[in-house]
Amino acid sequence: MEQDKKSLRQVYDRIIVKRMLTFAKPYWYLFAIALILILAVTGASLARTYITKIGIDKYMTGHSDGTMSAQEASKGIWYLGVLFFVLIIVEFVFNYLQHYILELAGKRIIKDIRRKVFSHVQYLPLSYFDKMAAGRVVTRITNDPETINEMFSSVMVGFIRSVVEMAAIIIIMFRLSYRLTLVSFTVLPLIVIAAVLFRRTARRVWQRIRAKLSAINAFLAEHLAGMKIIQVFNMEEKKYQEFDQINREFYDAHMKRVVIFGIFRPFMDVVRTLAVALLLWYGGRNILAGLLEFGTLYMFVDYIGRFYHPIMELTEQFNVLQSSMVSAERVFNLLEEAQEQNVEGKIQDIGQIKGEIEFKNVWFAYVDENWVLKDVSFKIKPGESVAFVGATGAGKTSIINLLCGFYEHQKGQILIDGIDIRDIGKERLRKNIGLVLQDVSLFSGDIATNIRLFDSDISMEEVEKAAKHVNAHDFIQKLNGGYSHQVGEGGATLSVGQRQLISFARALIRDPKILVMDEATSHVDTETEILIQDALINLMKGRTTIAIAHRLSTIQNADKIIVIHKGRIREMGNHQELLNKRGLYYNLYRLQYDQEYKVV
Repeated sequence: MEQDKKSLRQVYDRIIVKRMLTFAKPYWYLFAIALILILAVTGASLARTYITKIGIDKYMTGHSDGTMSAQEASKGIWYLGVLFFVLIIVEFVFNYLQHYILELAGKRIIKDIRRKVFSHVQYLPLSYFDKMAAGRVVTRITNDPETINEMFSSVMVGFIRSVVEMAAIIIIMFRLSYRLTLVSFTVLPLIVIAAVLFRRTARRVWQRIRAKLSAINAFLAEHLAGMKIIQVFNMEEKKYQEFDQINREFYDAHMKRVVIFGIFRPFMDVVRTLAVALLLWYGGRNILAGLLEFGTLYMFVDYIGRFYHPIMELTEQFNVLQSSMVSAERVFNLLEEAQEQNVEGKIQDIGQIKGEIEFKNVWFAYVDENWVLKDVSFKIKPGESVAFVGATGAGKTSIINLLCGFYEHQKGQILIDGIDIRDIGKERLRKNIGLVLQDVSLFSGDIATNIRLFDSDISMEEVEKAAKHVNAHDFIQKLNGGYSHQVGEGGATLSVGQRQLISFARALIRDPKILVMDEATSHVDTETEILIQDALINLMKGRTTIAIAHRLSTIQNADKIIVIHKGRIREMGNHQELLNKRGLYYNLYRLQYDQEYKVV
């Protein structure tokens, strides 16, 4: 069983690497240039040691044993010194170019990944965000791609350089002395064993680190957004303790990584020192016996240090690779999340809709078969105003969610102008629906930008016209800068009523044929509500209007009121008709006004 899991993990790792390389494919030419530069850097680095060997064996030894004059030896060493200096300059320049090119390629790849992830996230269904904390999604778009970047800019170049350098060293060493080479590699099995043990633990540790980082981001995103509630209820100490616990777990996960790495690297240093000691012992004996030149032994000592250094680098890079693999796995899991269905739809052109809405035996559940809506059927005529009322959790907002295509119903049909909304497609559907929610979301920027929602095709005249329709123009003009007033994150500088009026202007500026208001006046004061009601009298003309409200005073003039109870339609009619029935609507009316309605 354990072997099967290991095989599956190896296959899965190869799949992840292959998917990461698809992002690198457009920039293959940059990696090709970097590879050539790496080969040049490696060659220049190894050549410097070989030059030193020649200087020792040919010129220094030649001068000391009398086979070469001091002038000849000095001249030869001078030429070697110039060549040595040139190689240093070449190595420096090529190293700079190689690092620059790889960083350029890495940043471009991460830019592409972030664009793809953010684009994908925008088309995920709302059900995904119901189960995934915003902080975790932010981690997928920011931290995780940056970790992947390390693989392209650090691991890839390090791996190639290390492999090339190790291969070159082995070839040169065997050509000079296979006996010294075999002595140098007698401790290699210890390194292999250590690397295998390190690999088994590193991935698990990095998975835990990334999970704890996501938990911190999610906690911060949630609690910073709700800081007002935390302070109002004096929960600072409790939340501090909760964060301290998560932060402690993140710290502990990192310390496990430090312990693992802290054991491995010193062990590698010991093994390398042992290899050098064996080399000095064996090579020293051969020098004394006249079987080996001193320059060759120096070259072997230098190369053996260079050989084990790439191994340690590969281990460090494996450390980063594991982090990158975990991050890549999380990013690709996000990219595999199914996007909204029927985004395009079968019908490419629905023309100008009239606004007729019909639900036919609709059943809907957010989870499994825990039905929120049960066999719901109703029809709304074009230009008709309809209100949905009922207790909290009755299913009113769910009807709006289905109409706007935020969720997919499991049974039945939802028709607009006789066309199934699944055939219309999400984009065309939502272009014809103006939605005003209970909680208004404003973006950082000015008032005009929030009304036109970054649509440059909407002129300033249209912005002002929409604001005047909803009675928002007057208060906007009084703000510092008017329509250029900066609202700040979430619109914190505006009152609840002002934000709601802006949301009305934003919904109506596109002249939708269907206007939907979900508790749109529940948070506004009486004066603002009067302004909104006054504006809606004109705005509702020629539009199909759907309103959800707990305050029955706001929907008494609706053409039709539909009463929802426990996911089913229980009553339907206008205000007077429903009161005369003395049913659920009548009871809701009495509860709100604390009086018994006398039937006329």
